[in-house]
Amino acid sequence: MIEKMKFLSITGPKEDIDRVVDKYLSKYPMHLENALSELSTVRNLYPYMEVNPYKDWLVKAKEYTSLLDPEVPVPEVRKVGAEEAIDIIRETQGLIRQKTRRQDKLREKLTEKKELMTQLAPFRVLPVDVSEIFKFRFIRCRFGRVSKEYYHKLEEYVYDNQDVIFCKTVAEDDYVWGIYFAPGGRLEAVDAVMSSLHFERTRLPDSYEGTAAEAYRNLQKECRRLNKKIDSLQNEIREELADKAGFLWQARKKLESMTFNFDVRKLAACTKEQQNTFYILCGWMTEKDAAHFQKAIADDSKIYCIVEEPADNPQVTPPTKLKNRRLFRPFEMYVKMYGLPSYNEVDPTAFVALTYAFIFGAMFGDLGQGLLLCLGGFALYKYKHIPLAAIIGTAGIFSAFFGLMFGSIFGFENIIDAVWLRPKEAMTNLPLIGNLNTVFVVAIAFGMFLIMVTMIFHIVNAVKAHREGDKWFDTNGAAGLVFYAMLTIMLFLYMTGHKLPPTGIVLACILLPLLVVAMKEPLSNLVEKRKPLIEDGIGMFLVQTFFEMFETLLSFFSNTLSFVRVGAFAVSHAAMMEVVLMLAGAENGGHINWLVVILGNLFVCGLEGLIVGIQVLRLEYYEMFSRFYRGDGREFRPFGQPKENN
Repeated sequence: MIEKMKFLSITGPKEDIDRVVDKYLSKYPMHLENALSELSTVRNLYPYMEVNPYKDWLVKAKEYTSLLDPEVPVPEVRKVGAEEAIDIIRETQGLIRQKTRRQDKLREKLTEKKELMTQLAPFRVLPVDVSEIFKFRFIRCRFGRVSKEYYHKLEEYVYDNQDVIFCKTVAEDDYVWGIYFAPGGRLEAVDAVMSSLHFERTRLPDSYEGTAAEAYRNLQKECRRLNKKIDSLQNEIREELADKAGFLWQARKKLESMTFNFDVRKLAACTKEQQNTFYILCGWMTEKDAAHFQKAIADDSKIYCIVEEPADNPQVTPPTKLKNRRLFRPFEMYVKMYGLPSYNEVDPTAFVALTYAFIFGAMFGDLGQGLLLCLGGFALYKYKHIPLAAIIGTAGIFSAFFGLMFGSIFGFENIIDAVWLRPKEAMTNLPLIGNLNTVFVVAIAFGMFLIMVTMIFHIVNAVKAHREGDKWFDTNGAAGLVFYAMLTIMLFLYMTGHKLPPTGIVLACILLPLLVVAMKEPLSNLVEKRKPLIEDGIGMFLVQTFFEMFETLLSFFSNTLSFVRVGAFAVSHAAMMEVVLMLAGAENGGHINWLVVILGNLFVCGLEGLIVGIQVLRLEYYEMFSRFYRGDGREFRPFGQPKENN
């Protein structure tokens, strides 16, 4: 079912909004709407503009709590207010400021050393002192890299030009690193040519001592030394913060709450009356929560609330909050996959739960396999809380039930007697058709019943939404229901050998509803007082109506015939298990290979269970939902996390 909603407008002094959000809106779930949009007719409204004062303090609180040892349990302390939380963070900041500054300087040095290591790494193969290379008087050098794409061109240039020598050091996936040497007088010209060959220069400082490899090792040692100093300061900070751990976490929680609550201002509006400024919040609460909220604020002189019914403002559609019994709740997943029902629609969750599990059981009737699905599904749902597992468990119950009706247990049909029939053997003699499998006949009859139920749902939805044309004249409305119900009755009477009503009554109950459905457009416009009655002219209307009626009759036929698959899968399941037992040697009375029986049952249970599950969902969506369900609702999303009522 869909919970009834109330529209609330809450107002009070502007400076009191944080208290209201923290005390009430965190306790009573409320789906907030944008006050400026919802109250567009109210004058002198303007947005609630204010900078969040808690954001920067929260960043520091997260930083300090991340420094605490995660393996040490946090002591329990009293809760703190917003101002006290800021004071705690400010005191902590002063306590460790000197050490954090030293840490920052050390990290800067560490970053510099790592950058130098990165620059030096490609030249570690050089056997000479790097600093000596920079002391050449007449020869100059350039360190860097060139892409492999241009490396071969560079080699050609070097071989043809005696003014430059290129020494390769390291070859990577995309680049070749090296050094080129050139006379000092020709350096500018050589640099220009090398730049045209996409040589990327790396500037190394001349402060290195020893070879590049020795300098690289010295830098590694320096980095390790800096890391040790940083870790040592980190431990000192952690020890100093340990005594304040409880209050730091309480301060962080409070600042997180205040920062989150501050976001409510984005949806609030302000208004000014004389010298006082008031906030306005508006949104939806469930009928039950709205009643509790009104009781809670009865003695609060700083808050004023107006409660309205959804019907009082037909321009706004309330959000949808589903509330179903625990057994039906997992099936909400299938409903939401198609689309959440709007506030004025019938919630199809219970209908889906019953029909899905029932049809699944009829298509997959086996006592043993059904119990396995039931036990496995509910066990998985209990420990993993997966909605699909609960659906499988519920479907398994009906599978076991139909297995009992069909007398099948793990594919064996000679252990227990069928309470109802054997799907492969039961036949029914029908006029004009002859012998037909009984489960096919029952499946079609059941499908016709479900189609009529969904048409009733369509009428109920149309009544709720005040769609008069859909209620009376639609294919799935009252006219369509009369037509299809009359056909069903005629078919039932004929197939069972009963006398049919007079021909005049039959034609009136079939042709008249069809005529009404064909005239839906002008009749709907007439009832709903819209003009013109026919928009595109009579000629176009007649052509369009002809094809629409052909499609309507075809859809009735195809939707009804689609339920044959229920009986077809019931028969195919029995046939598949017969094949498994034949492979196991159970059909000829010889020695039974129980391993084949077990593996065959597991294979059929998994494969056919998956296929049947998909086929039943297809029936739900295409043959039933398409007749009555729109699924264009919006979800009820309360502000914050609701707390349990005390």
